[in-house]
Amino acid sequence: MDTIKYSESIHHIIGRAFEVYNEYGGGNLESAYECAFAYLLKQDGFLVEEQKDVPLYFKDVRLNKTYRIDLCLNNQIIIELKAVDNLHEEHRAQLFHYLRMTHCPIGLLINFSLKDGVKFEKYVYDKEKNWCQAFK
Repeated sequence: MDTIKYSESIHHIIGRAFEVYNEYGGGNLESAYECAFAYLLKQDGFLVEEQKDVPLYFKDVRLNKTYRIDLCLNNQIIIELKAVDNLHEEHRAQLFHYLRMTHCPIGLLINFSLKDGVKFEKYVYDKEKNWCQAFK
């Protein structure tokens, strides 16, 4: 996966996350950060889907269950937001699952932490190998 074609967008998105944090500070609910973040990204011209429903399948059968992705940009970038002290493996696993379900090539895990400010992790999804890998 060529992450270079997404690098400008990713850099811009992360900058917007810092802008939201600078306005709100720490200690808000995830939904407050999400709403302001989505507003800014829409203003920037991104196609933003908030709380996007993604159906769950089992052996090619659609089940009566959906997952909700915090933000999906341009049907290419999944953003999973958190407002917790520290990111944990279950947060990464959640993002990886969404990437595998949607086949979106890029995933961002962004945490609005009370004590540490904005922290983020960037991942690329390889559809052919069906795995996710962090990148800088």
